[in-house]
Amino acid sequence: MNKRSRVWLAAVGALLAALVLTSLALPRSFRLTAVSDIVQCLLLASAMASFVSLLLRSQGRIRLFWSLISLGISFQLTYQLLWTYYEVILRRDVPDLFAGDVILFMHIVPFMAALAMRPHVPRDDYAARVGRLDFALLLTWWFYLYVLIVIPWQYVVADVPAYNHNLNAVYLAEKVAFLACLVACWTASKGEWRKLFASLFSVNLCYAISSTAANWAIDHKLYYSGSLYDIPLVAPMAYLTWIGLRTKAEKPASADREVSTIYGVWVARCGMIAVFSLPLFAAWTLSDNHVPPRIQVFRLALTLAAAFLMGMMIFLRQHLLDRELIRLLNQSRESFDSLNRLQQQVLQSEKLASIGQLVGGAAHELNNPITAMLGYSDMLLSTPLNAEQQPIAAKIGQYVRRTKSLVASLISFARQAPASKTPVDLNTLARTAVKLAQPQWEGLEIEVRTQFDPTLPKVLGDSNQLFQVCLQLVANCLHVLSERGGRVLTVSTERQAETAVLQIVTDPMSSASTRPSSPVEPDDGLGLSACQGILQEHRGQISRQRLEDGSLLLRVELPITESPLGKPKASTVPVMWQSQPYA
Repeated sequence: MNKRSRVWLAAVGALLAALVLTSLALPRSFRLTAVSDIVQCLLLASAMASFVSLLLRSQGRIRLFWSLISLGISFQLTYQLLWTYYEVILRRDVPDLFAGDVILFMHIVPFMAALAMRPHVPRDDYAARVGRLDFALLLTWWFYLYVLIVIPWQYVVADVPAYNHNLNAVYLAEKVAFLACLVACWTASKGEWRKLFASLFSVNLCYAISSTAANWAIDHKLYYSGSLYDIPLVAPMAYLTWIGLRTKAEKPASADREVSTIYGVWVARCGMIAVFSLPLFAAWTLSDNHVPPRIQVFRLALTLAAAFLMGMMIFLRQHLLDRELIRLLNQSRESFDSLNRLQQQVLQSEKLASIGQLVGGAAHELNNPITAMLGYSDMLLSTPLNAEQQPIAAKIGQYVRRTKSLVASLISFARQAPASKTPVDLNTLARTAVKLAQPQWEGLEIEVRTQFDPTLPKVLGDSNQLFQVCLQLVANCLHVLSERGGRVLTVSTERQAETAVLQIVTDPMSSASTRPSSPVEPDDGLGLSACQGILQEHRGQISRQRLEDGSLLLRVELPITESPLGKPKASTVPVMWQSQPYA
């Protein structure tokens, strides 16, 4: 607690001490009455100011909670100012049938509404709207109860004893109900909120007992302003300032969420009890033959008006409930559909994982015989062969290498975990791929030309996967050239803006080739599908294009390391084959 708060509390303690000393030292007089009334006004103003400071520091429902607390204290302060106006300014007793008594009775309603908000429990927008409606219903019912029981003896048929008796009875019932609400909030809260509700309960219990004693003294002509009955009545007013200055309950406690459902059920039940009480009050009015007929008519008309107003509120509350139920139903349907889709995706993923394991195992088993076949085919090419045997042996080596490349693609396809990425030189990968494919293009008598940009920046990726892409694309283009009569393959790299580009171009293929068209196009087969998947993981693009002269262009684009990997450019499109019609 800071210095300002300590000084504030010291001033409140001094006011309370001054009132106690005055009550003990001075006899019944105007001076004693003035001191008592003014001190009570100052203590209530101090309490309201302490809670207003909490209001200004809070937000959302917590701010509304402190606003209602401050409003309740302001009602009590207003009543005390009216009392002071009569006794100090006008210097006469407050009238027996005092119109301001309704303010004293209604000052507890904002406190009860604040508790009904349950600020210590997180709530959504729907709960907030229903809470405001519950407050309006609560306010209407208590006002109806006051007008039904008290007002007739004040304005319809003036009767001071009946008025005082009914006012005290209704006020006592309201205080008991408020104390019960405080006990419920106290037992259901934790931490700072529990301390706050405990303090409010002790303050209001003391006030309820002292005010009941003061009303008894008034009925027996023993009470006067500044008497000893005021000391226990004023002490809770001073204690309110201490609560407002020391409390730290400024946010809801999420641990209390589990009791929200039970609370909602009881709020609905209380609303039904309030509505069902109206016919009971009407029956009580008709059965009470001790009241004048004018009061009976007044009470019946009031009950009908209250039944209509509260019925409209219940209808509006039910409308909000229906809308919320429809929203929850639609949300549950969407969640169920999403769950079904997710289940199907999980099943598909499990199938793909099983297929990947099967493919990976089969590919590893195929690697050994394929390696042996490749070695024997190279040995066969190194032996003296006649003119007819030489091309056949070259074809054997070519297709064995192609099969080995496809098996490597299968292994990459079956791999589940993404590889780590490091800066990679694309020129080195392309040059190595061309070098490793040299036995294939030399055996096919194909000329390979390279044009590598020496200033090409590095790309961020997995060197093994990107090398496989380069090797796969070179092997596929060599296969297409051998099938369609081409003799020149050009491999080049260049930089375009923030992208490293690898281009593989075949020369115009012979249209006089009598060989049937191969089904293996650069966008067909599992090998190139694996390349597409690898490039997608590297945020790259691959495209193919048939140029006007009949040559084929394969183009791979990869972001360079100078471009932030985690921030894709707006022009990036999903990796796909962007086909154009063949000429």
